[in-house]
Amino acid sequence: DSLVMPRPNASHQWTFNKAGLPMVDVVVDPYIANNLRPHQKEGIIFLYECVMGMRVSGRFGAILADEMGLGKTLQCIALVWTLLRQGVYGCKPVLKRALIVTPGSLVKNWKKEFQKWLGSERIKVFTVDQDHKVEEFIGSPLYSVMIISYEMLLRSLDQIQAIEFNLLICDEGHRLKNSSIKTTTALTSLSCERRIILTGTPIQNDLQEFYALIEFVNPGILGSLSTYRKIYEEPIVRSREPSATKEEKELGEKRAAELTRLTGLFILRRTQEIINKFLPPKKESIIFCRPTALQLELYRKLLSSRVIRSCLQGRLENSPHLICIGALKKLCNHPCLLFKAIKEKSCDPMSDEHDESSLYEGLIDVFPQDYTFDTFSETDSGKLQVLVKLLAAIHELNSCERQV
Repeated sequence: DSLVMPRPNASHQWTFNKAGLPMVDVVVDPYIANNLRPHQKEGIIFLYECVMGMRVSGRFGAILADEMGLGKTLQCIALVWTLLRQGVYGCKPVLKRALIVTPGSLVKNWKKEFQKWLGSERIKVFTVDQDHKVEEFIGSPLYSVMIISYEMLLRSLDQIQAIEFNLLICDEGHRLKNSSIKTTTALTSLSCERRIILTGTPIQNDLQEFYALIEFVNPGILGSLSTYRKIYEEPIVRSREPSATKEEKELGEKRAAELTRLTGLFILRRTQEIINKFLPPKKESIIFCRPTALQLELYRKLLSSRVIRSCLQGRLENSPHLICIGALKKLCNHPCLLFKAIKEKSCDPMSDEHDESSLYEGLIDVFPQDYTFDTFSETDSGKLQVLVKLLAAIHELNSCERQV
């Protein structure tokens, strides 16, 4: 079935279709739509209504706060691609250019997701990095989407401000929870009304941070900060205090409900429970993995150390239990993790962790002379040997599916 966006009401038409252009259906690309789960379709419709000003009159921002793993990136890609090609009034596309700002570690992931769903021919995505400057984007009519890290945005702010973007998406947007930091100030300075924040973390735990995020996507909707504090924050905070009176509790609950109702028009949050019905029943198995010869020798050496013996016998006043457990965990996962910790500790003679240094004493002699952290091999770890065989067996049973 086609995924068709809702049509605007009469009030919206009166405001945004002065020319009386014919209304046409806005339809999500079937290739993407056919691969969407129900909650993702709902998310795209929600984002579409928000950025089109259909949910709150005169407001074009949204916060998509789904938990990790529910496809926030895909929902945004579907929205961007749809609005770059279509529009409800006379087919004129809503967007010409979109800006996606993300942590540096996610820039390549965003580009890969665009290529996965749309290929490199249908849409040209420009990523800003050391080798690709903003000027290249400005000088080329081919690119309609720019992906940039928060750090690069601050460095290139003057050039970014000179570009007319019609949609701004901020991934991991909870970092904008402080309106006075440079990143928030820089993004606020962009003359783009359509703004989307993506975050996988709850955003209502701190009422001042909550205000900053709302103010970014829909400026002025909660009034000034002083007004917001007086009407919402102070009554809500007071109502949660142990000494609050019945009247204060009732007022706080009333204001909290009012705030939730108002912001609920442009905030959408779903949890993992929404996809549980699509997943097979969870089965857990405990597999005991035989350690390798190197792991066994290191384990025995660790257990015979003064620090661990003192821990087991409770002789130390401040027994470094966590340090001992951490070392044993590293070893059980892979000896190279323990090797790295030993090397780092030996390179840091000023460290205060005397117990940890004592714990590692003599362990380096157990490793082969040519052992380095870079010569990583699964044959040194019993757990990894089992994992490799397990993945191979699963792949042989069903080579069409990915194994994670």
